[in-house]
Amino acid sequence: MAFWYDPFMNPAMEKDRLILASISPRRKYLLEQAGIDFEIIPSAVNERSVPLDQPRRYTAGLSLAKARDVSERHPGRWVLGADTIVAIDDQILGKPRNRDSARSMLEQLSGQTHQVYTGFSICHRDGITHHTEVVATDVTFKSLSKDEIDWYIHTDEPFDKAGAYAIQGLGTFLVRRINGSYTNVVGLPVCEVIEYLLRHKVIRMPQRQ
Repeated sequence: MAFWYDPFMNPAMEKDRLILASISPRRKYLLEQAGIDFEIIPSAVNERSVPLDQPRRYTAGLSLAKARDVSERHPGRWVLGADTIVAIDDQILGKPRNRDSARSMLEQLSGQTHQVYTGFSICHRDGITHHTEVVATDVTFKSLSKDEIDWYIHTDEPFDKAGAYAIQGLGTFLVRRINGSYTNVVGLPVCEVIEYLLRHKVIRMPQRQ
């Protein structure tokens, strides 16, 4: 069952789809699984140019920058931007630069509870409409042996992932439990995003036949 866009509820949309300002395959997959019709137009924002800050402020600010960047180039369209980070004791763990960096991150997370934050922003160039929200999920790792860490690093899965792991991939074996949204850990809090889109009539539930 897919959600519908309704141009009669918002004539300015002219049947245009939601824009996802991200090339993340995980966000693409999550929106597709949720039945959302959208197109991908990546943001040109350089994430490395944004200074690190407290995790909630950082993800909120970066997601809004991404959404605004695409929204300015596509006025009249609804744009979704997002950013996901891993943090432990308020220290942000980015994507590992090499195997030593990945090993250090996994050793730091081993046997501990850390947080995954995803900030998402939804913009529309009507001069007033934008929404930014940050969702946090607690993730607890099992205690990892050196052999487990070495094996996982050599799968190459950690190297384009914040915190050096993917809960939806081989890294699922690292996770003892989570408290909060699973999709948030993957890269997008789907429940909260759909709630906003429905509330603002960007999408609607299909009518039963």
